[in-house]
Amino acid sequence: MPMEIGAMAYADQAGRLLSEVAAGQEPAVREAAALLCDCLRAGGVIQAFGSGHSEAIAMEIAGRAGGLVPTNRLSLRDLVLYGGEPPETLRPAELERDPSIARRVYDLAPVRPQDAFVIASSSGVNGSVVELASIVKERGHRLVALTSVRHSTAMTSRHPSGRKLLDLADVVLDNGAPYGDAVLPLPGGGTYGAVSTITSALLAQMVVAEVVRLLLEAGEEPPIYRSANVTGGDEHNKALEARYTGRIRRGG
Repeated sequence: MPMEIGAMAYADQAGRLLSEVAAGQEPAVREAAALLCDCLRAGGVIQAFGSGHSEAIAMEIAGRAGGLVPTNRLSLRDLVLYGGEPPETLRPAELERDPSIARRVYDLAPVRPQDAFVIASSSGVNGSVVELASIVKERGHRLVALTSVRHSTAMTSRHPSGRKLLDLADVVLDNGAPYGDAVLPLPGGGTYGAVSTITSALLAQMVVAEVVRLLLEAGEEPPIYRSANVTGGDEHNKALEARYTGRIRRGG
């Protein structure tokens, strides 16, 4: 297979896009970090949500080594894990398009008024995502959206309101992914080699890094997880988690 459509071609395209996103989104990253710092200083927790592959971005934000402790991940699985619904509830492949499940996910979460939300969805048009964003804003929370502006603007919303995730956010972080997500061409048409996950993960980690910078420069100690696989990591993490008992969940 020609190199220009193989592994290194993908690496070249992804590397270029990562550089473009990092440079182009720096102002939005700073704005998002300031918003989240305000949340933490008010005693809030950062609530992260993503469905489908975007759930990986919620996992970048909530509960990982090198990340912020006062974070919580919301998931469609919460309907089963915390809501007592049967596992079959999660079986429909198009569940994330159903707006009606969003309020249940929100109501099951240990949310307080001072919490802020980060919602990740590259398309930004599915019903559950847009409905959750709508609820978040109705309840007065600040909202950071992590999405593909190019893809989202090319789509029709799947929410009855016609709105999209980017229409509801206080800050929009654009992951730069093209329409359809993939960056390499197939000979018969179509593309392969998705990029939204890696560019979104970059933005998520940039925001965390900027939050830490803001806290350090203000003389505050950032509440950061250590790896559970280093000496003393468990003890350090449990001491910090104790400050947020009942407010952050690490199961599921």
